Amino acid sequence: MTMQTEQELIEKDIHEYLAQHERKELMRLLTCGSVDDGKSTLIGRLLHDSKQVYEDQMAAVTRDSAKKSSAGGEVDLSLLVDGLKEERMQGITIDVAYRYFSTAKRKFIIADCPGHEQYTRNMATGASTCNLAIILIDARHGVMQQTRRHSFIVSLLGIKHVVIAVNKMDLVDFSQSRFEEIKKEYTDFVTKLEMGDLHFIPVSALKGDNVVDASTNMPWYHGGTLMHYLETVHIASDRNLIDFRLPVQYVNRPNLDYRGFCGTIASGVVRKGDEVVSIPSGRKSKVARIVTYDGDLDEAFAPQSITLTLADEIDCGRGDMLVHPANLPRVDRSFEAMVVWMGEQALTPGRQYLIKHAAKTANGSCEALRYRVDVNTLHRQDAAELKMNEVGRCKITLTSPIAFDPYRKNRNTGAFIVIDRLTNNTVGAGMIIDRESTLGGFGADLWDVVEAENRKPESVDPVDHAERTTRAGHGAATILLTGLTGAGKSTTAYALERRLFDAHKNVYVLDGENMRHGISKGLGFSAWERSENLRRSIEVAKILNDAGVISICAFLAPDETIREKAKETVGAERFVEVFLKAPAETLRKRDAAGMYAKADSGEIAEFPGVSAKYDEPKSPDLVLETDKLTTAQCVDQIVALLERRKLI
Repeated sequence: MTMQTEQELIEKDIHEYLAQHERKELMRLLTCGSVDDGKSTLIGRLLHDSKQVYEDQMAAVTRDSAKKSSAGGEVDLSLLVDGLKEERMQGITIDVAYRYFSTAKRKFIIADCPGHEQYTRNMATGASTCNLAIILIDARHGVMQQTRRHSFIVSLLGIKHVVIAVNKMDLVDFSQSRFEEIKKEYTDFVTKLEMGDLHFIPVSALKGDNVVDASTNMPWYHGGTLMHYLETVHIASDRNLIDFRLPVQYVNRPNLDYRGFCGTIASGVVRKGDEVVSIPSGRKSKVARIVTYDGDLDEAFAPQSITLTLADEIDCGRGDMLVHPANLPRVDRSFEAMVVWMGEQALTPGRQYLIKHAAKTANGSCEALRYRVDVNTLHRQDAAELKMNEVGRCKITLTSPIAFDPYRKNRNTGAFIVIDRLTNNTVGAGMIIDRESTLGGFGADLWDVVEAENRKPESVDPVDHAERTTRAGHGAATILLTGLTGAGKSTTAYALERRLFDAHKNVYVLDGENMRHGISKGLGFSAWERSENLRRSIEVAKILNDAGVISICAFLAPDETIREKAKETVGAERFVEVFLKAPAETLRKRDAAGMYAKADSGEIAEFPGVSAKYDEPKSPDLVLETDKLTTAQCVDQIVALLERRKLI
């Protein structure tokens, strides 16, 4: 429907127009980035060019633009968003400014987040409910500290769609090379984070290039405009419709014959006749009715507000949760979380707070502050407290159990706020981490070593490693073959396995791709998921080593830090790192599956060597140039290295 046909419908049938408008999909988005990157101007341009500004608003902005004259003689559209007097005077954004607008295809709520470090808490608040984030980068300056900080918070809050708008392209002569340089710089940085769908667009918010209308100044850019992306990006599947969760906010008991459990569905779908269980009581029943203001429904889904009546009288009150019995949340008094601190008084371990999670509020405290994250460098730091605008990983302990999911899986049941018990002010926001989750994101460092309790019975004489080595007739080792796609990792791994097996060695290959069919089933190819695939495989390799078996691991393993963690897990004395390399043209020629071509076209995201970085090993035990060596020669060199290290 075009703007003109919408106008015609308003004139002819206002009720039909309102009905169609109500059915439009709602997208919540935010803009963030460094100071003076043009966030407010971009929003103003979106509003202006999509005909969302009233004449009196435009007149006021034109008058203010003449007074401050910071837009080069042009109308300063940022004034449409910077609503606070202090913001207009300083030319900066302080608080989160919300604006609503609508196009023929969607409704939008847009939040303009402040760029200054001291307003990090405001940015986290504005981002908490968003479907999409627009991170602006000034084409003159590239990736700044504030850009990194906001990217970290976007990742931390699990926003699934991210647009990198390289702004002020008019100030760099609309240079394609500058755009590609910034794109590579940001892509290299973001590999450290758990980012979702990533999209780059070159824009000029001041001039309007590629915001609503396509730019004639950048013919080299063949993607759509920012508005086109906002109207077409698929967000319907972002909601969790698998795990049914209904936090009970109120029990409606008007008479003895009616008991209804009221609340907003946090996730999932519920139908009449479904069996449900009340957490934490564990009492089960079946759904008799799904009641809403507009009448009864046969099924309901997130985020509808409903009242459930059940076939049986069960113990369930405010703060409890109704779920399907075959799909249960975790129930515990203690959990790990990433916390953004917002209070003027620092978070200190042991101090009592109120923790509000879903519909339940409980007393609790930070039992331990694991570390603080430097939001500029992403480095972890030891800390005794969390100050305002700081982010850290905490162990939270409550006085009563709650039912929760990891935040990456369910934003509604994985988030909580921290309330000061004396002032009743919100002083922190947290995202729950589940160490057992397959998608733990930034905060869930599953490489952390946890000492296991020795559960072997004392009456049994356990088999030790020396006995296994003696029986096998050789030592045990983990050989990590790393390199880009096409370097020959798998080919070399299986050839080495055959050579060692024929020499009567106990040996087994763990191939990065094959591991995804079983132990790592369901993992994708993001930086975090590649790390998790390697972590699981290295744990298997370590067990095989303990059993006296030589493990050959063929993994791309692009991150140097993660390879070092693999080495620490296995033990440096029996870890061998072999780097396989070849020229780029050779790698592409060997790529029968066409992975590089798919990465070039954008079909495959985060592909090391194309759209993601690969850290070449700094000090590998062996480097094999596979374009110059045959497979047999590569195997010869690895075997010789194992013999020199007395591992075989």
